[in-house]
Amino acid sequence: MSGRVIFLARHGETEWNRVGRWQGRTDIPLSDVGRAQAHALRDRLRDRGIVRVYASDLGRARETADIVAGALGLTPVTVDHRLRERGFGCFEGLTRAECEVHHPAAWARYLADRRSTPPDAEPQPEVVARMMAALKEIAAAAPDDGAVLAVSHGGAIRSFVHAVTGLTPPPLDNGALFRARFEDDRFVAADLEPM
Repeated sequence: MSGRVIFLARHGETEWNRVGRWQGRTDIPLSDVGRAQAHALRDRLRDRGIVRVYASDLGRARETADIVAGALGLTPVTVDHRLRERGFGCFEGLTRAECEVHHPAAWARYLADRRSTPPDAEPQPEVVARMMAALKEIAAAAPDDGAVLAVSHGGAIRSFVHAVTGLTPPPLDNGALFRARFEDDRFVAADLEPM
């Protein structure tokens, strides 16, 4: 199989992003700032040869993808629930300070080892497995002459990048964009694109 390019973008900002609340699988819409970030992402992707657009089933990612796809004439967006954010269990809806107050033992474990799973959260290996499966299928279905875009979430993207490169990127800005290369049935690179 020849190499394929997948652009992997984080959705635009939500109000919960702005105030520092854990979103996870909670379906929070884009804010006006997030919509502006989606339009900026659209402008960055305009000349990248994208021929298909995929998105998580959570509204903030779907709306970001719809904005980009509409401008590129690539509607409808294909929705894949495997691209959704990691479920953060008891932390969802809370700020970091509130996690410390309401779930002190779980918060202390999480701070000591970010691989620890908060109560009722999705285990990290499951996030990696579903993201890898989804993105491999997307890459395998991509045409040889065009790139594809998948709009997902910060934690899920960071998990994927770590699985591909062995390096964990810092927390991602809303609208962050990675360029991943898929060759011989595996991802061989995942690099952050400059803003």
